[in-house]
Amino acid sequence: MSDACGTHSQFTIDHSQKQKMKLLEDILIIDFSQFLSGPSAALRLADMGAEVIKVERPGTGDICRELYVSDVMIEGESTIFHAINRNKESYAADLKNPDDLFKIKQLIAKADVVMHNFRPGVMERIGLDYASVKQIKPDIIYAEISGYGAEGPWKDLPGQDLLLQSASGLALLSNNNDESPTPMGVAVVDIMAGTHVAQGILAALFRKGQTGEGALVQVSMLESILDFQFEVLTCYYNDGRQLPVRGSVNSAHAYIAAPYGIYKTNDDYIALAMTNIPTLAELLQCEPLKEFINSNDWFAKRDEIKAILAKHLATQSAQHWLAVLEKADVWCAPVMDYDALVKQEGYRVLEMEIKVKTGNGLTVSTTRCPIRVDGELLISEKGAPTLGEHNKQIEQQFGLTSHLVAASK
Repeated sequence: MSDACGTHSQFTIDHSQKQKMKLLEDILIIDFSQFLSGPSAALRLADMGAEVIKVERPGTGDICRELYVSDVMIEGESTIFHAINRNKESYAADLKNPDDLFKIKQLIAKADVVMHNFRPGVMERIGLDYASVKQIKPDIIYAEISGYGAEGPWKDLPGQDLLLQSASGLALLSNNNDESPTPMGVAVVDIMAGTHVAQGILAALFRKGQTGEGALVQVSMLESILDFQFEVLTCYYNDGRQLPVRGSVNSAHAYIAAPYGIYKTNDDYIALAMTNIPTLAELLQCEPLKEFINSNDWFAKRDEIKAILAKHLATQSAQHWLAVLEKADVWCAPVMDYDALVKQEGYRVLEMEIKVKTGNGLTVSTTRCPIRVDGELLISEKGAPTLGEHNKQIEQQFGLTSHLVAASK
């Protein structure tokens, strides 16, 4: 892997020094991606110690800067942008400008990884597709995220999270059977695609350390969200292609028997996972449940069981039922909103909240990398960059020159 001078670091290190080194120290990543999928992958690699240079269009930058998900803005920009682009550097460059493109190619010559999430054909038109970049840096690791893959009739469709949740079948797994398809309330497709491309990059970096070879890492959002559903799809493939059927009552999983679901008590909600129905009936003192002694009925008659259970649980408070169930080691949990969650010691001890500072000195609260290595958190106080904040620094660090200067030498 190349450092700022183009030399190569070694994967084998003195173990006495490993606490002092970042996991991906000296790894340089040039990230052209926007929105969430690619930037989420670059964020994780930055958390592991890589230097991530985010290449953005002058004037507007990453469109995610203005992708508002609420009326909460930070320095006039989207909260999502600040959450997913912390710990990075911003380099503003117009890829249609020959001088800017010349500088970008110089930067790529020093890089270990180039990544983007444009639709198929975009990077080819710019002249920064894998074949072209490989000519600049033969051992480059080139990673790309598409919506539906590089081939086939869907390749030019927009790779947007809600659309992929819908097209992939995911939205038909949540809610009760008589309710409308229900998407997850987070950008799960984007984040899963980012996770998968980060895994591919890490594996390619390992191989490069062994053989010196680069790689083309490709992930589509559709493939990522299909893999996310491997449990349900494997059932579908091996069950005569029978479609999964959501339960009619308190549904939480198409292939899991009662009591699996979320239930309303007389004051709040609780979640119940897999458990023995007769045991549950005894603990809850619910006589109608005691007749379901045959475990085969727990799936075949899940709606009937859940209806009985829902009616019974509505007679007492959530804390009453949780006290009974937790004491018996039954898998259960309260259903909490964020206000309740952040007050819990189980949450506070994890120290998931961190504060970062933007280039303008503004403090932003966000979540940290969830990975610990040797007991240490992977934390940086560096917030999301302002557009083009690091242009001068990057040009000096890597000795970037204009094509006119280069031609005169």
